[in-house]
Parts: sequence; C-alpha cells; structure tokens
Amino acid sequence: MEFDGLPGFRFHPTEEELLDFYLTKTVLGQDTADIIGFLNIYNHEPWELPGLSKIGEREWYFLVHRESVLGRPRRTTEKGYWKATGSDRPIRCLMDPKRLLGHRKTMVFYRGRAPRGSKTDWVMNEYRLPSNCYLSKEMVLCKVYRKATSLKVLEQRAAIEEIVRAPNITSLSPLMQESCSFYDHQKSFNKLLLEQNNVVHKVEGVAVIEEEDNKIGYPSQIMGVGLIKEHYSELLSPKLALDWTIDSFWPN
Repeated sequence: MEFDGLPGFRFHPTEEELLDFYLTKTVLGQDTADIIGFLNIYNHEPWELPGLSKIGEREWYFLVHRESVLGRPRRTTEKGYWKATGSDRPIRCLMDPKRLLGHRKTMVFYRGRAPRGSKTDWVMNEYRLPSNCYLSKEMVLCKVYRKATSLKVLEQRAAIEEIVRAPNITSLSPLMQESCSFYDHQKSFNKLLLEQNNVVHKVEGVAVIEEEDNKIGYPSQIMGVGLIKEHYSELLSPKLALDWTIDSFWPN
C-alpha cells in the first residue's frame, strides 16, 4: 500500500512506537502493514538510502539484520563508516517508566577510514530490543536523517556551487560579481606592492628586476623602476628638521 500518496499523511512514529510496535511485531512475525522495509544499509552510502526507503520525507526507516565482523557489529561502508556518539540511551514506556522497551544508539557517518575520517551531517538512530529479551537480538530498526544545517552554511554552499558551475564571472549574480571583482583587484594590488618592495630592497639589482619583469609582465613595468629609485634616498634619510613641538597642538 502506497501511503506516501495519501494527502496529509506523515509517518513520524515515536521511539516507543518504533520499539514496541514495529520492531517487536516484526521479530514476532506479525503484520506491520509493510511500511518499513528490510535493507542492509551498510551496503550503501547514507545519501543513497532515501531512495531505497519505502516511506519517509526527512527521516528514513529500515529494518536491518545485524552483521558481525570479528565479533563486533559491522558499521563500515565502501566510502566511510558510522561512528557511535555517546552512550546508548534506554527507551522506556511512557505509561510505565519501569518497563524497558529497548535502547537507542546514535551514530554519525564519516567519510574515509578511521581514525582520520571527515564528519558529515548524516545521522542514524539504531533501535534494539533489551538484552534480556528472549526475542531475536540480531535485528534492529534504524532511522536515518540529515542533521539540520544553518542558513549561513547553506548560503555558503550555494555560493560555492554557483562559482563552480559558472563558466565565467558575467554569469554570476551581481553580488558574486562584485565579490570576485574585489578579490581580483586586491590580488593585483598585493602583487604590485610585492614587486615595489623587491625593487626598493634591491636597487643595486634593478637590471635583474627589470629583466624578470619583461619576461612575465608584472605591473612594476607600469609604475617604473626609475620613479621608485628617485625617491629611495629620500625615504632612507631621517627627517631631522621635524619638531613636533612646533605644531599648534602643543601649548607655548
């Protein structure tokens, strides 16, 4: 039955419902309307899971048969791994707090291999039945979702993607054009200051600087080496005639 097509239908079960109804009934072989499907999520990357889920818009649910590698649950995929954060949280019945329904383990997906993986915004909650439960312990229920991203980060990502997609600066927005133009002018100005600094500190080697400029066409050709050399002695000579007490600021 396709529930996604029903107007106003949203599948947003509580943790108690996930454990006490969907996971428990599935382990017992009872009908749960086939809303949550079985999938080995570790054979897929997290960004592939939304398209493989039977239901969900911002949260995607899966029933998973646990696999062990050297006695430990498998948490790796081809391009990364899921890393647990914090300790497992016990989930209790709302009406009877003494009744333990199961535990929740929260994990974050990292690209690469441990311990040098890069953290992503993909999060998974793994729900399992209590350890003292006589039911199968090899099946868990997983909820996968993306952590909320701030508006500032989204705007930065959109700006970067716009620059990457744009063939030239004229196709960018006016704000991006202004930012890129300012960056280009600042880059040229910094290069100009660097070249002038080289000339001032290497007056004896002016011919070498001019020769290099002719090869690569630096902006120092426009400014002229002679102009800098002309004022070089003036820059080095101390201003002995300066007397700050002459200024009208100082009282007589």
